[in-house]
Amino acid sequence: MYEATLRIDHTSPYADVTMNQDVRVEMWCNQYCDLVYVSGTDIEAPVETFRDTIGIQEIVYKDEEAILITGSCLLDFRDDLLEGYLQPHQCLSLPPLTYRNGALFARVLALTEEQLSQVYHDISDDHRVTVEAKREISSITPDIPILMLDSALPSLSDGQKRALSLAVEEGYYEIPREATTGDIAAEMDVSRRTFEEHLRRAENKIIKNLLRYFLT
Repeated sequence: MYEATLRIDHTSPYADVTMNQDVRVEMWCNQYCDLVYVSGTDIEAPVETFRDTIGIQEIVYKDEEAILITGSCLLDFRDDLLEGYLQPHQCLSLPPLTYRNGALFARVLALTEEQLSQVYHDISDDHRVTVEAKREISSITPDIPILMLDSALPSLSDGQKRALSLAVEEGYYEIPREATTGDIAAEMDVSRRTFEEHLRRAENKIIKNLLRYFLT
């Protein structure tokens, strides 16, 4: 089997709300309504867009996150973007569908590499599509679980990503520690307090999300 993560540029309520915004949307489609997870620094605008377009039956907020059940399905507003391409080639999508930076990111599972290529070419006839990742699944214990939820890998702001990346590069997590927060803040060209806030928020998101899977 083969799995690929495809980035597909297209227009939809879910993709549009993430354009040029620190917002990430994950969607599980149930044909008659959708389960949607929204995260980011400004989730109010996306939620209002969903309320005005797809409708919202129920919503739960927590900090920079929201989980909602829509009043109808995205498919009611447009042709089925993904399944129409997958079905002719007997390929599957692995939920959830993820939207960020104005694009759809879909994990596609195929029995053969040829089927995966055919899906790619069919989509590229109508949309701009790029392959973000691709791998052959040859073991029942792959490095990345087939059914891993995208929400286990949280959405980080640009500042949080940069702080975490520099902390790793500069040896902040080595034993013994090879750099202080002050050293890395200077490298990032921000105050020590700002760097530590970015790093703390990034660590908080990642640890909380992954612990749910390690402890179950």
